[in-house]
Amino acid sequence: MSKKIIHSDEAPQAIGTYSQAVKAGKTVYLSGQIPLRPENMVLVNGDIREQIHQVFNNLSAVAQSAGGSLQDIVKLNIYLTDMNHFPIVNEVMAEHFSTPYPARAAVGVAQLPKGAEIEMDAIMVLESSPHS
Repeated sequence: MSKKIIHSDEAPQAIGTYSQAVKAGKTVYLSGQIPLRPENMVLVNGDIREQIHQVFNNLSAVAQSAGGSLQDIVKLNIYLTDMNHFPIVNEVMAEHFSTPYPARAAVGVAQLPKGAEIEMDAIMVLESSPHS
């Protein structure tokens, strides 16, 4: 099976040896996104709600470049440096997703890249897979 590298200028550029996403068949594996603003690669600081929105916006941009949307995500992994922010994640997630919600894991971690407080990665399955 061939794989296709997915890239979006509307999401932060990769800051390491990885792709924003990789498509294999109808499945798209979206790399972790932290709350970086794509236009200047600066981390959103302060309000965790704004940070969570930025992460979803970044994931959405990559999903769209792959031919899908957040609604096509079947598995979402959330990494938090402070699990007290988890209720806010639920509130913001409800603004970006509708039922049926994806499967999900939320993990407390000691540290994330660039000092971020949240990171998310996802697996998306597209309804149809154009030959590309």
